Amino acid sequence: MMSVMAFAQTGSIKGKVVDETNQPLPGSAVSIDGTTLGGSTDVNGNYTISGVKPGNYTLTAKFLGYIALKKTVTVSNSVITVDFSLKPQNTSLNEVVVIGYGTTKSKDLTGSVATVTSKDFNKGFVTTPEQLIQGKVAGVNVVSNSGAPGAGSTITIRGGASINGGNDPLYVIDGVPLSPDAIPGAANPLDMINPNDIESFSILKDASAAAIYGNRASNGVILITTKKGQSGKPVINFSTQFSISKLPKEAPVLTPDQFRSYVNSHDTTAAGIYKRYLGTSSTDWQKEIYQTALSTDNNLSISGAAGKLPYRVSVGYTNQDGILKTTSLERFTGSVNLSPSFFTDHLKVNFNFKGSSVDQRFVDEGRIIGSAVSFNPTVPVTSTNALYAPYGGYWQWTDPTAANGLKSLAPLNPVGLLNQTLNTSQVYRAITSLALDYKIHFFPDLHVNINAAYDASKGSGSTTVPSNAASNYKTVSQNGVLYSGAYTPYNGHLDTKLFEGFLSYSKDLKNIKSHVDAVAGYSIQDFVNTQSNGLFNVGGLYYQTQFTGGVVNTSSAKNYNSYEYLINENILTSFYGRVNYNYDEKYYLTASIRSDNSTKFAPGTRTGVFPSVALAWRMINEDFLKGNSTLSNLKLRVEYGVTGNQEGVGNYDYLSQYSLSNSTAQYAFGNTFYQLYRPGAFYPGRTWETTASTNVGVDYGFLNDRLTGTIDYYYNKTKNLLVTIQQPAGSNFSNTIVGNVGNMQNTGLELGINGKIIDKKDISWTANFNVSFNTNKITNLTAITNPNFPGLKVGGISGGTGNTISVDQPGYARNTFLVYQQVYGANGKPLDGVFVDRNKDGIINNQDQYQDHSPDPKQLYGLSSDFNYKKWNLGFVARANVGNYVYNNVAASTGIQRNILNPLGIINNGSSDVLASGATGNGSNDLLSDYYIQNGSFLRMDNIHLGYNFGKIFNGVGDLRMSFNVQNVFIITDYKGVDPELTYTGTGVNSASGGVDNNLYPRPRTYVIGLNLALK
Repeated sequence: MMSVMAFAQTGSIKGKVVDETNQPLPGSAVSIDGTTLGGSTDVNGNYTISGVKPGNYTLTAKFLGYIALKKTVTVSNSVITVDFSLKPQNTSLNEVVVIGYGTTKSKDLTGSVATVTSKDFNKGFVTTPEQLIQGKVAGVNVVSNSGAPGAGSTITIRGGASINGGNDPLYVIDGVPLSPDAIPGAANPLDMINPNDIESFSILKDASAAAIYGNRASNGVILITTKKGQSGKPVINFSTQFSISKLPKEAPVLTPDQFRSYVNSHDTTAAGIYKRYLGTSSTDWQKEIYQTALSTDNNLSISGAAGKLPYRVSVGYTNQDGILKTTSLERFTGSVNLSPSFFTDHLKVNFNFKGSSVDQRFVDEGRIIGSAVSFNPTVPVTSTNALYAPYGGYWQWTDPTAANGLKSLAPLNPVGLLNQTLNTSQVYRAITSLALDYKIHFFPDLHVNINAAYDASKGSGSTTVPSNAASNYKTVSQNGVLYSGAYTPYNGHLDTKLFEGFLSYSKDLKNIKSHVDAVAGYSIQDFVNTQSNGLFNVGGLYYQTQFTGGVVNTSSAKNYNSYEYLINENILTSFYGRVNYNYDEKYYLTASIRSDNSTKFAPGTRTGVFPSVALAWRMINEDFLKGNSTLSNLKLRVEYGVTGNQEGVGNYDYLSQYSLSNSTAQYAFGNTFYQLYRPGAFYPGRTWETTASTNVGVDYGFLNDRLTGTIDYYYNKTKNLLVTIQQPAGSNFSNTIVGNVGNMQNTGLELGINGKIIDKKDISWTANFNVSFNTNKITNLTAITNPNFPGLKVGGISGGTGNTISVDQPGYARNTFLVYQQVYGANGKPLDGVFVDRNKDGIINNQDQYQDHSPDPKQLYGLSSDFNYKKWNLGFVARANVGNYVYNNVAASTGIQRNILNPLGIINNGSSDVLASGATGNGSNDLLSDYYIQNGSFLRMDNIHLGYNFGKIFNGVGDLRMSFNVQNVFIITDYKGVDPELTYTGTGVNSASGGVDNNLYPRPRTYVIGLNLALK
C-alpha cells in the first residue's frame, strides 16, 4: 500500500533533443540539476526520466559539440513534455564547406581545404573575383597581372606543379568547370564574372581533396559558389562605389637636367654628334602617358521567395578607366538564381544564369611604357614644324634618306603611339546551369543528381592605326607601292557543354556509431574554340589586315588561310567516385578515384586514373581530451593522391599537322613562286603530367575556438613534365617539341592562425595570419639521366636579340637566373665589363655563367585584421613575399651609356641606375650580369578600409552603410625598379613573366568611397 502511494506521488519527463536543422541527436544526456536523475536519447532523439517527485526543477540537455541548454520545469504527478533544440558549440566546425560534387562540415574534412566567405572578402574596388581572396589563404599566391583594367591575376597554389604545362588552378563555378582557353578580346576570362555575385571560395589545395577532378587538378581547384535566393520577404541590396586611381611611382629615369648633363659629359665625339640632339624642352614622358583615373561600380540585387520559389536577381555596371591613358573597361552583368523544391523537398532544383558584356580598350603596354622610359626628354611632344606633319605633328626621329622619312629602329613618340592606335574589343559571355537533386521516395538515403551546363562566350575587336601614325607610315611595300595604316579585325567564340550524372548516398549507422556517404558519377565536357583566321577574302584566301584605303596586306596571312575560321575541339569524358566514412566522429577515411579520357592525346594514351586516400583522427573527441577547458579542437590529417595536368598541349598536337608556309618562304617552279604546305612537329606519345601529393596536417582550436588554425606539410612530385625540348637535326619536322620529360618537386609548410581577440556585443576584433614556405626544385629534365645536361634556356629579355636570362636545370628551381658574376671595384661600383672567371680557364664565356637566385618566393605572408566598435569598422590586409628575386630588365637595357648615346646616331633616356653603375653596355655579356638580379622581397599594404553603419533608416525598412578604402597603400622593398611583385611561373617573353621586370603596367593606388543600402 505504501509503495503504491509513493509511485502515485511521482511524475515523469519526456521529450526530444534535436540539432539546429531539426535532426535528432541520439546519445544526448538530459539530467535534472542537483539530482542523480537523468537519461539519454535514443536513435530518434527521444528521452524519458521517470520517478521525479513533484516540484520545480532545472533540466539540462547536453551533446558533444553543442551548447548545453537549460530549462526550468514544474513536475506534478503526471507526464510532462520538454523538448530541446541545441545549437552547435563551435559554429566554425559545423560550417558547411563546398567540396567536389557535394558538401561537408568543416569538422569532417580530411583534406587540405580552405574556405573564404563573403564576410571575409577583401574590400574596395574589385573588378575580378580572385582579388577577393588575395592574401587570405596560406599557400595561395594571388598576383595581379598588371594595373590595366580587368587584367586579372595569376593564382599559384603551393608553388605550381608544371614548367610549360600551365600553373593555373581549375576554376569551378556553381559546379561548372571553366575552360582554360582565352576568350578573344578579353584580358582575363574571369573578369566576365561579377565579384559582387560571389558567396564563397573553397580552395582544394592537396591531391586528396582535388583528385576527384582528375587530370585538371595538379595546380589545385578553386570552387566558386555564387549567391542564392532565400526564403522570406524580398530583400533589395544596392551598392555603389566611386574611385580615384593614381600612379604611385614612376620608373626611375634621368630627369631632363640629369640627361643633359650626362650627354654633355659623355659625348666624346669630335663633332659632338650626340650633343646636337639635345633640345630645349623638358618633357616628363611618363606624366604624358599616365593620368588620374576615375571609376565607378554599381550593383543591384533582389532576393526572396515568390511563394515557394526562392530567387535572386542581380544586375551590375562597372566603368573603369586605367591610369595609362585611353585604357578602359566597361562591364554590364546580370544573374538569375532560382532554387525551388518539389514533392516535399524530395526534388531540389538549382538554376543559375550569369551573363555579361564587356567593352575594353587596350594599348601595347610594354612598347608605350618602354618608349616613355627611353624617349629623349629634351624634345617636345608635338611640333608645328612641317617635318612632323606626316606623323600627326608628333615629334619623331627623322631621316630624310628613308622612304618614310623616319629613322630606322629608333623609338617612336610614346604619346603618338598611345593616341594613334585604337585597340578595342567587345565580349559577351553567358553561363547557364541546371542542377537537379532527387531524393528517392522509397530510398531517401540515396540521391540522384543531374548537372547540365552551357558556357558560351563571343569576342570581337579590332586594331586600327591611321595612315599618319609613325608606327605604320609607309612601312610595307607591296607591288612597288608603300602603304600606310592598318585595320586588323578579329572575332571568335568559345562553347563549353557539360553533362554530369551522379548518385550520392548518405547514411547514419547509429548502431555502430558510424556515418558513411558516397558519390559515383559520369561526366562529359565538350570544349569548342572557334577563332577567325582572317576576315578579308581575296581570291579565296583569307588575310588579317587591310591598309588604310582597303588594300589587303598580303603578308598578313596565317596558316591554313584558305579558311576564314579555325575550329578546335576537345572532349573530356570521366567516371569518378568517392567514399567518406567516419566512426564515432573520431576516425575518418576518404577515398576517391577518377578516370579521365581526353581527346587531346593519341588514342593509346588518352585514359588516366587518378586515385586518392585520406585519414583523419579527431583527437578532441577522445576520452583523454574530454572536458579540456583549453583545447576546443584537435584533428590530425594524413593524405595522399595523384592528379593530372593537360594544359600547354594543343587539341591535335598528337597528329602531324600541315600548314601553309608564309609569303617569305615560297618555292619557285619556273618563274612562279608558290606557298607550300609543310609538316609540323610530331610526338604521338605525349600524355598528361601527373603530380603525386602527400600532405600531413593538423587542425586546432583553443579557448572555445577563440584561436583556431591549421598546420600543413606537403610534398608534391610531378613526373612526365610537359617541357619544350630540343630535337636532334633531322629527327623531326621542328627543332623543338613539347614532350613528357623529367620531374619536379615542391616541398612546403603552411601555417594559418585565426583569432577572435575581442568578442563582445559592442566591440570585436578578429585577426588572420598565414605564412607558407615553399621550395621548388627540378630533379630531372632528360629521358635518360644525364648529370652534364646544361638545362633549357628560358626567360626571354629585351636589350638584344635572342637573349635569355633563366634556365630550367635539374638541381635548381624553375626559372633560376643564369648569369655572369660581376666584379666590383673598391668604391663598390661594378667594374664595367669585368666578370669572374669561375672555371679559371682565362676566358670569359658561357662556361662562366652560374645559377643565381630564383624568382619563386620562398616565403609568403598574409595578415588581415578587422576591428568593430558599435557602428564603426576598421581593417586592413597586408602581404609580404620573401626570397623572390627580380631581373631588372629596364635598368639592364636602358641604364647603360650605349643606350643613351646610341650607335644609331640618336640619344635615348634611360634608367637613373646608370649614374650609380657607370655601365657602358659595350660588353657582350653585360646584359647578363648578376648586378641586375635584385632582391624583390617586399611588404605591401594591400588595403585599409573604414566603414560606418548608419543603422535603420526609412522607418526601419532600410540599412545604410558607408565605406572608405585605400588600395595598394604602400610597399616596402629594396628593389630598385617600380614594383617587385611579378608572376614567377611563366617563361615567355613578356613584361612580367618568370621574374623579368620589363615595363609592366604599374598597379595604381586607388581611393574608394562606397555606399550600401539594404531594404527589407
